[in-house]
Amino acid sequence: MADLKNEFDCLSTLRKGSYWMPFTANRRVKEQGMARVLESAKGPYYTMADGTKVFDTLSGLWCTPLGHAEPRIAEALKKQAETLDFAPGFQMANPLTVRLSERIANMAPPGLEHVFFANSGSEADDTALKIAIGYHRLRGEGARFRLIGRERGYHGVGLGGMSVGGIVPNRKMFATIMVPGVDHLRHPYDHSKVAFSKGQPEWGAEMADDLERLVALHDASTIAAVMVEPVQGSTGVLVPPVGYLQRLREICTKHGILLIFDEVITGFGRMGENFASQRFGVKPDMITFAKAVTNGIVPMGGVIVTDEIYNTFMTGPEAAIEFAHGYTYSGHPLAAAVAHTVLDIMEEENMSARVRLLEPVLEEAIHSLRDLPLVHDIRNIGLTAAIDIKPKEGAPGARGLAVFEKGLKNGLLLRVGGDTVSFGPPFIATPEQLREMVAGVRKLIEELD
Repeated sequence: MADLKNEFDCLSTLRKGSYWMPFTANRRVKEQGMARVLESAKGPYYTMADGTKVFDTLSGLWCTPLGHAEPRIAEALKKQAETLDFAPGFQMANPLTVRLSERIANMAPPGLEHVFFANSGSEADDTALKIAIGYHRLRGEGARFRLIGRERGYHGVGLGGMSVGGIVPNRKMFATIMVPGVDHLRHPYDHSKVAFSKGQPEWGAEMADDLERLVALHDASTIAAVMVEPVQGSTGVLVPPVGYLQRLREICTKHGILLIFDEVITGFGRMGENFASQRFGVKPDMITFAKAVTNGIVPMGGVIVTDEIYNTFMTGPEAAIEFAHGYTYSGHPLAAAVAHTVLDIMEEENMSARVRLLEPVLEEAIHSLRDLPLVHDIRNIGLTAAIDIKPKEGAPGARGLAVFEKGLKNGLLLRVGGDTVSFGPPFIATPEQLREMVAGVRKLIEELD
């Protein structure tokens, strides 16, 4: 592998299309070729095929908060591969995964003490939805089959998560195989009322009452669960209004509906706490996680559930399989070893506190772009932020694409969806690197027209 450059023609193979890239404009990548190839990474930077260093403005895909090529993680991975490289999770356990479940449960809000492992956010979200349906069935409320998501929500690409998700382009091609019995809350974002908010908007808590509308429409006795992201990430960092999540919790409790927080992006420090539920002071019935738990090194995800949910499943014949669900790689020992090291580093270096120190730096820097005529809105919370660029008339998304492609030539790997640029920089970034990142974005936007 060290001589990979000399073993094949990457450009030719890329353009041949052997590699069908996910969530990608494949034809445009073929056209641009090596300008889209990352060859190495260290700390908060990637190095491109031509040697250009680019700042990792989104921590990979929200998943590498400790940066890249952290030697302690690499050593843990190597050591575990030489000790126990794979262990079946069906009917067998291994100490690393058992201990990891306890560590993660101890990080969660009190009462969420049981962890079911998956391998990605998509798998974690689909797992949580199945747990919700199974829980009500075991309690004799099998009529609770409906699942409620939210407009602009993203819960992965499994059939369950995609159905509950509310991002239209992700759904439209697969409409014929959507899970039935799904409805969506209106999202709590109104540009005319919350534009350029810093942190949580003051307006919008009342939007949670949209759940009462759905309860009246469908009847609470048919609704199993509500799944929301505390902060909607993939749609461009939509921050919950003050009191909104608390109101959702109250309505769910009132009607016996489970509340699931998708913390695939916000878990493990991104909000300055272990989980966003702690930042916002709201306890859900389940939390899904992935991404940062292994710093993106080895895929891992999972669901944390309450005692009530777990104990409801622990019934029936003693030798029976209580929950007929799982994956070959659930609780993989390599992933568990990496996760232990990641959590060790986060604890030893107090990364949540570091995020709290960096949050005002990012906030001040990102909102300094408000004076640019093409900036339509700016939002931020924790170590996340987003900028909406005014769309070009007749060509929505063109300006966002231009910013992304110009960024690669100017030292920035940006995450762009349509005309929205999202930011989730690594926790290890310095205040100066965050300011330089925003200064670079300013130049890119100024050059647009």
